[in-house]
Amino acid sequence: MNQVNSLLGNLKNLTAAGYLFYGLGLITLISAISVVTARNPIHSVLALIFTFFCLTGHYMLLNAQFLAIVNIIVYAGAIMVLFLFAIMFLNLKSDDEDAKTNLTKMAATIVGGVLMVLLLSIFNVAPVGTYDPSNFDTQTGLVERLGIVLYSDYILPFELASVLFLIAMVGAVMLGKREAGDPHF
Repeated sequence: MNQVNSLLGNLKNLTAAGYLFYGLGLITLISAISVVTARNPIHSVLALIFTFFCLTGHYMLLNAQFLAIVNIIVYAGAIMVLFLFAIMFLNLKSDDEDAKTNLTKMAATIVGGVLMVLLLSIFNVAPVGTYDPSNFDTQTGLVERLGIVLYSDYILPFELASVLFLIAMVGAVMLGKREAGDPHF
C-alpha cells in the first residue's frame, strides 16, 4: 500500500512533460498490444504505424529531433508502406481461431507469462538512473552533435557502410539485368 501512495504522490508532482510521457507510454503499450492481437493484418499494420508515431513523441520529449524525424520518414513512412503493399499483394486472410490448437494457445500463454515474470524481476532489481537538471546539456540529441560525432569518431564505419550500400546497389542492378534476359550480359 505504501508503494501505491508513493506512486500517487509522484503523479501529483509531475510536470506537463511527465504527464505527456506517461500518456504516450500508455497509448504506445495499447497500440503495441493491438499489433499482436489484431486478427486483420491491415489493422495490425495500422496499429504499428500508430505505435511508431507514439515513439516519435517520446523522441521529441527526449530532445532527439533527428531520431524523431528519421523514425517518421523511415519506419512509419517507407517500411510500413512496404508492409501494406506486401499484405495487399499476398492477399492474406485472417487466421481462423479453429486452426490453432489448445496446446498452441497454452504454450503461448505460458511463454508470455514466463517472459513477463522475467522482465518484471529484471526491472525490479535494475538500478534507476537519476536526473540532475543542473548538469543537463541542451545540445544532446541534436543533428549538429550527431554530425560531429559521426564524421570524427565514426568516420571509418560510416564510409565502410556507404561502400557496402554501393556494392549492394550495383549487385542488385546486375542481378536485375541478368534475370531480364539480356544476351550481352
